[in-house]
Amino acid sequence: MKSGFISLVGRPNVGKSTLMNHLIGEKIAIISNKPQTTRNKITSILTKEDFQCIFIDTPGIHKPKHKLGEYMVKAAENALNEIDVVLMLIEPTERVLEKDRYVIERLKNVKTPVILVINKIDTIEKEKLFQVIDNYRQLYHFAEVVPISAIKGQNTTELLKVIQQYLTEGPQYFPEDMVTDQPERQIVSEIIREKALHLLEDEIPHGIAVEVTAMKKRENKNMVDVQATIYCEKESHKGIVIGKQGNMLKKIGSRSRTDVERLLGSPIYLQLWVKVKKDWRDSDFLLKNFGYDSKKI
Repeated sequence: MKSGFISLVGRPNVGKSTLMNHLIGEKIAIISNKPQTTRNKITSILTKEDFQCIFIDTPGIHKPKHKLGEYMVKAAENALNEIDVVLMLIEPTERVLEKDRYVIERLKNVKTPVILVINKIDTIEKEKLFQVIDNYRQLYHFAEVVPISAIKGQNTTELLKVIQQYLTEGPQYFPEDMVTDQPERQIVSEIIREKALHLLEDEIPHGIAVEVTAMKKRENKNMVDVQATIYCEKESHKGIVIGKQGNMLKKIGSRSRTDVERLLGSPIYLQLWVKVKKDWRDSDFLLKNFGYDSKKI
């Protein structure tokens, strides 16, 4: 048995969560086209007959603007320590973006092998890919370069083969049927936040947090009661989250229900509330309350 820990890093919105979900074969991390969707380190486990990969999906590395941003960057950078392989994800842009240079700077002191994963190759002509590879090789000594499309599953099997080369003989850290170490409540809250990210205006999603306040199976019934609160930073945002006659909140609840029922394996009765917590992203107390505790990174 070979095993190892693999960290996925890169700027926000480059496809880290999409790749991790694809490799595992289950939806572990939430996905949206809005930057900084992932806020916590999310561990998922892929177990095969002769190897086990423990993937650590991290928040996008960026220049933080508030305490939540600082927490996210700390979580991402700490994931570079004591692991076996780093996957740096990029998009195939003609020139190296400043945000990618910023990530590369953070990798300069990393002794772990770094594999450059060029995601979204379905968006570029094959001939232009060689120039992209050359541009990045000039900036950093990558152990390997693997072009993929996470959303289409292109070349991801090859990526797994490359990763296996850097695993070492070791124990099976997790049971073979375990795919994540995330508590169910945490996943449920993230599912609700994902639906809000998809449905709400651009300026609002970054300012929301979701807390599952209760989750209990009904006695003698195949039904789970779930209660959750969506927090936003401004009173004006509260009205938008609720929507006219509660329509937006109903949409968020309806879309969340399907994924939560699949996760829990039973029907749910979901109740959602919306509250205002002004400037929560800069409050140490509230950040800890919402599960972003820097002491646990």
